Amino acid sequence: MATTKYIFVTGGVSSSLGKGIISASLAKLLQARGFRVTIQKMDPYINVDPGTLNPYEHGECYVTDDGAETDLDLGHYERFLNKPTSQANNVTTGRIYLDVITKEREGVFLGKTVQVIPHITDEIKRRIQMLGNTGEFDIVITEIGGTVGDIESLPYIESVRQLKWELGNTNCIVIHLTLIPYLKSAKELKTKPTQHSVKELLEEGVQPDILVCRTEYHLSQELKRKVAQFCNVTVNAVVESIDAESIYDVPLLMLKENLDRTVLAKLKMRTGDEPNLDKWKEFLGRLKNPTSEIKIGLIGKYVELTDAYKSIRESFVHAGSVNECHVDLISIHSEHINEQNVSHLLGGLDGILVAPGFGARGIDGKILAIKYARENNLPFFGICLGLQCALVEFARNVLGLKDAHTTEVNPDTADPVVDMMEEQKKIVMKGGTMRLGSMECNLKKNTKAFLAYHSAVIFERHRHRYEFNNKYLSAFEENGFSAVGINPESNLVEVMELKKHPWFIGVQYHPELKSTVDNPHPLFVKFVQAALEERNHRAQKQSVPMEEKDTVYVE
Repeated sequence: MATTKYIFVTGGVSSSLGKGIISASLAKLLQARGFRVTIQKMDPYINVDPGTLNPYEHGECYVTDDGAETDLDLGHYERFLNKPTSQANNVTTGRIYLDVITKEREGVFLGKTVQVIPHITDEIKRRIQMLGNTGEFDIVITEIGGTVGDIESLPYIESVRQLKWELGNTNCIVIHLTLIPYLKSAKELKTKPTQHSVKELLEEGVQPDILVCRTEYHLSQELKRKVAQFCNVTVNAVVESIDAESIYDVPLLMLKENLDRTVLAKLKMRTGDEPNLDKWKEFLGRLKNPTSEIKIGLIGKYVELTDAYKSIRESFVHAGSVNECHVDLISIHSEHINEQNVSHLLGGLDGILVAPGFGARGIDGKILAIKYARENNLPFFGICLGLQCALVEFARNVLGLKDAHTTEVNPDTADPVVDMMEEQKKIVMKGGTMRLGSMECNLKKNTKAFLAYHSAVIFERHRHRYEFNNKYLSAFEENGFSAVGINPESNLVEVMELKKHPWFIGVQYHPELKSTVDNPHPLFVKFVQAALEERNHRAQKQSVPMEEKDTVYVE
């Protein structure tokens, strides 16, 4: 008998219904009942991982502690569960086929004809059960990417069908996320799309056990009965998922709909006490009842797509809640910033964050924004490329190295203050070859970074090929831009702070990838506090007589 239970989450009718949020919300409820839960994502695209995908194509690339470049849904899983994921939590069709073809080349299949069934489906099933076979989890939730009926999803649905038959209905259930649209002209909710979606799933051999129905309006009991009757599920297995004010409301909405109880009943597992969500409710209370508000400029090159900086946005939600502050995140495209409009665009902000990215596009705008923040004592937070742009700006405008640049943008610069790491110069393959995953960083005491972390040793996640050129370190240090965080193994600079500034920090790693509801990232928390102080300082300055407004902040 299987010791680990498996839950599959499929989607129908439309994409972007929120399978990741539903999966994370259910996992949160089960975790709050005392179960050991993890979530994995099966992505049907041919890329081996999303590491080489443009953010416009697929949103941000989420990096795990073990250096896997994964789907952004893993960020939701970690933010909800406060548990790290790994390479095993995200598998693509490209990875499946690569592994099978590698085995075929090695002669593992002993000359047999390699086919989708059984070889591809067997590999999918092996991957699905990999986490369950560790003995670390009571329940494994598997989100199947794409929409039922898509050609690329067929091998995954077939694998689910086989697992349901192999493991039995009490060890393996399917939750189908679907849509019940509201037709304004008819003034009613329509169930036909859901019925056809379930019919499509049935044609592929899978009967869903639970239907989670996305809707703009509440579902009546009569409508639930209709859906249940025509989709062959029990009435209590038709779950309303109404549009929520925040993704963090969804676990409580699912609790109200008894989704966790229904799941446990179908898996023949104990329900026990009601889930303890006190900390979650406290977080939501602070989130929805802020006592203050700040404006932060998010400066990047992919700001048109919200998902491109998803983890950064959610980190501000977490940090804002801690500070009982609403963070109004103003997206500013770095390509639109120039010398004529920089003060207009940034003048009303309480802080700026210059986001990570790759390539030359928008670099000049980022550098101009950083110069404005440095000269006007505006709180600044630079992440990865954001730090590198701060180094270039400082080198040009403080050190007088007018040609200073990163070799990513200008390989022939006379002053490469940011350069490709030596080991990266030998690499030709692009996928999965950056400096990836969790790395150690030693922080200097009595610095803002140390005061934020309350620790001299930290571990943060990385994703980069370029790094600060240590040949210029002494010049930076002598002029007040100090390296306060160093990797002990490689001596690479991880954190830089500008001394004579209220809050000016750049980091080479990605702190946004470790911020969760239960543990908001300390740098984001402190940055929000610094922006609040800037807002209050500006308000006080505006309220005093004109002759007293000449004070300049010096640390």
